[in-house]
Amino acid sequence: MHADEAVHAAKFGKLLEQGVYEYDPREFHGPTLNYLTLVPARVRGIGRYAELDEIALRSVPVAAGMLLVAAHILLAPIVGFRAAALAALFTAVSPAMVYYSRYYIHETPLVTFSFAALVSLCRYVRRPAAGWAVSAGASAGLMAATKETWVIAFGSMAVSAAFAWALGRRRGAGPLPRGREPAAVHLAAFALAGVAVAALFFSSFGRHPSGLVDSVTALTTYFDRAAGVSWHVHPWHYYFGLLVYHGSSGAPVWTEAATLGLAAVGLVVAFTRGGGRSGDLSVLMLVAVYAVLMAAAYAAIPYKTPWCVLGLLHGLILLAGVGAARLMAAARAHVVARTAAVSLVAVVAHLGWLAWAGSFRFAADPRNPWVYAHTGPGVFEIARRVETLARAHPLGAAMTVEVISGQNLWPLPWYLKRFPGVRWEATPVNDGVHAPVILSTPEMDGAIRLKLYEWRRPGERELYVPIFDGPVELRPQVEVRGYAAKSLWDRSGF
Repeated sequence: MHADEAVHAAKFGKLLEQGVYEYDPREFHGPTLNYLTLVPARVRGIGRYAELDEIALRSVPVAAGMLLVAAHILLAPIVGFRAAALAALFTAVSPAMVYYSRYYIHETPLVTFSFAALVSLCRYVRRPAAGWAVSAGASAGLMAATKETWVIAFGSMAVSAAFAWALGRRRGAGPLPRGREPAAVHLAAFALAGVAVAALFFSSFGRHPSGLVDSVTALTTYFDRAAGVSWHVHPWHYYFGLLVYHGSSGAPVWTEAATLGLAAVGLVVAFTRGGGRSGDLSVLMLVAVYAVLMAAAYAAIPYKTPWCVLGLLHGLILLAGVGAARLMAAARAHVVARTAAVSLVAVVAHLGWLAWAGSFRFAADPRNPWVYAHTGPGVFEIARRVETLARAHPLGAAMTVEVISGQNLWPLPWYLKRFPGVRWEATPVNDGVHAPVILSTPEMDGAIRLKLYEWRRPGERELYVPIFDGPVELRPQVEVRGYAAKSLWDRSGF
């Protein structure tokens, strides 16, 4: 589990056990991830935080990713069945999309809801109807209740819709309704649906009304963070560098350059011939402008984390589907058509292989471009040692474990959630508690010695021994050290 996943799991644990959720405008993002996780938890009969596992949590982004792939069929009337099917295929095998669809964070649900809003908007622009207006509004409400960066996708859609409307009017066949009354009614339905959905989640379904105000004030916090100084600040080309080429010794060359190349073709198609009726051309332009604006916005924002690539990547994937479909249609000669088909199969197979390698073999390997301050396999060694020591202690899992460190040690709380006796301290406390197991970080060594051997009176001192055979890292450059009372160590059978 990534540290962020574990933090979200703890937040969900409160909702699971106490039925309480309060939106925090400073951290943790929106409420949809928490409330949606209630579904797999209830289905599996899980009622306590300590009973949660990765499957229950990650099934939510997995389901969102699968829905995202399936939802491309709704785009078929706009870009054609072949383009929509190819976009679905590229989404399904994209290493980045697959990798983060297994992360218990908000990004995949956000992309899914954003696509639902985009498709609804496109279908509305093509053939205005109240149903599509309500669908677009509800999807926008889900976007807002998922993550604060929804404003980037929503703003890109709004500008794109205005562009499509202007283009249609210029060509004399505007796709939007000309009458003021239908447009006003549909706009009201859109706004009402969006506000209602967002309000339900932010207010915790009426139990936390102040969450409505917090949802608005939070935007200021996240705007400041996006432009502020942080170790998450990266250059404008950061995401494109991850997508085009990332190579390390002993690991595959990670690239989704073929998708970007096909997206460039799709962009040319959209801005030139496009094909189809004027209304369909306007909608295709809407998709193209949306993809370009998303890429430009995420490139311009200094604050970057690799999972945020999903929003801009999916916009480019939509264009890639259009580009690939047009190239296949243009390959009329038998030999050329066969070559195009073989090339497409090779691209998809390579992307699929990279998706498998990134999600399994290199799931926590820093050589994987999508691994970002990820927890290392050392966390399993920490948990195993504590569990073995607990079995040898009279209190079992209820034994006292002191975790002493001023560093951020997430996701360690997730892996120690079955131990109710864990005490978390930033510095050693001279309170007379002699925990049989102590976990700490290297900078605490001197303070740990003071606690074990100088704060205790003669006759109360006991030898403590290291519980790890060598250095154990929680994540890169975060080493965890462990000590156990020798009497417990001897009983444990190590």
